[in-house]
Amino acid sequence: MIDIKLIRENKDLVIENIKKKFQDHKIPLVDEIYELDKKYRDCKLKGDNLRSLKNKKSDLIGNLMREGKKDDALKIKEEISSYGKQISNLEQEEKELEMEIKKRMLLIPNIIDASVPIGEDDSKNVEIEKFGEPTVPDYEIPYHADIIEKLNGLDKESAGRTSGNGFYYLIGDIARLHEAIIAYARDFMINKGFTYCIPPFMIHSDVVTGVMSFEEMDAMMYKIENEDLYLIGTSEHSMIGKFKGQLIDEKELPIAMTSYSPCFRKEVGAHGLEERGLYRVHQFEKQEMVVLCKPEDAMDWYNKMWSYTVEFFRSMDISVRTLECCSGDLADLKVKSCDVEAWSPRQQKYFEVGSCSTLGDAQARRLGIRMKTESGNQFVATLNNTVIASPRALIAILEQHYQKDGTVKIPKVLQPYMGGKEKIEKK
Repeated sequence: MIDIKLIRENKDLVIENIKKKFQDHKIPLVDEIYELDKKYRDCKLKGDNLRSLKNKKSDLIGNLMREGKKDDALKIKEEISSYGKQISNLEQEEKELEMEIKKRMLLIPNIIDASVPIGEDDSKNVEIEKFGEPTVPDYEIPYHADIIEKLNGLDKESAGRTSGNGFYYLIGDIARLHEAIIAYARDFMINKGFTYCIPPFMIHSDVVTGVMSFEEMDAMMYKIENEDLYLIGTSEHSMIGKFKGQLIDEKELPIAMTSYSPCFRKEVGAHGLEERGLYRVHQFEKQEMVVLCKPEDAMDWYNKMWSYTVEFFRSMDISVRTLECCSGDLADLKVKSCDVEAWSPRQQKYFEVGSCSTLGDAQARRLGIRMKTESGNQFVATLNNTVIASPRALIAILEQHYQKDGTVKIPKVLQPYMGGKEKIEKK
């Protein structure tokens, strides 16, 4: 959510930003908010003036009673009574206007960074840099689900019976490799100075609307029936929610945490589920980075965070690239975002394995997360980034470390988590 001062003082900037996001249908909201805000401030001013007048008149009553002017005191009491009714009506109107303003403000996209490329969808995203050579071996790389099945590591048929499409069983060494990646990601981030955390996997609706847009919420979140609880789509949701309503001393910033969680997503929309494989599923596991910092430090943290993900994948000999997200591909709360993509030798193209975003003070403004400074309280900046989301990281390892004989080499950094095992082969 942006600062309403931008709409009061610079409507053109807000409208231009909406156009850059290719959301012209939201432009009328700007004038609606502007007019509602004028009414709100007028209503508040009238209420403040009446409260001040009421206080002054109240002070007179005691003096008049002491002077024996009982009739005059009674008249003033009647006036005060009428002020009370007017103030009550104005407070109710103020509350209704505030709700209408917030409802519309939640739909206005955040102001994107000047460096973000302009484009209507992800086809206009821009490659930044490649890390590692995107090689293709002289033998065929099977589809990742086929690799896993041949290694006795996948059972989607049974998962279909227990849970339906979009779920899976990982078995044996493949399941162990999956957990090894997550354990290594945890230790990798702890060694970078991040504090490890396991958060709640369900959150209240006010936290959901605090961390994401309504469009994302509808497409992603599973709601628990008859409860004000949602299953998280990423641990960022509950990690940012951890600080809801908090006033943090600026000396405690930055707060850098890395969190593990299972994640649950509907995957509603154009992408849909992957029928056979594990790329787009309803349930997966993730190691996340979350940072709260001073707004002026946000871009430095953004660049550090995505570089950590690149370093993590390169330590497993995985070739990756970074991709700058264009304006139309940014979720509404994001200021700037880039994806980390792994090379697929089978498809001979890159696929997303992580995403890094800086959100300015949008989430903090929605959730009331502020820092206490010598010059007053102000909202913090929030950032998030995927260390790994598995099984996508698992797919990258399976494809890039697949051998001609059908075995899969285990990256050296993962071998200690696999009991020293160097490769996975069919038993």
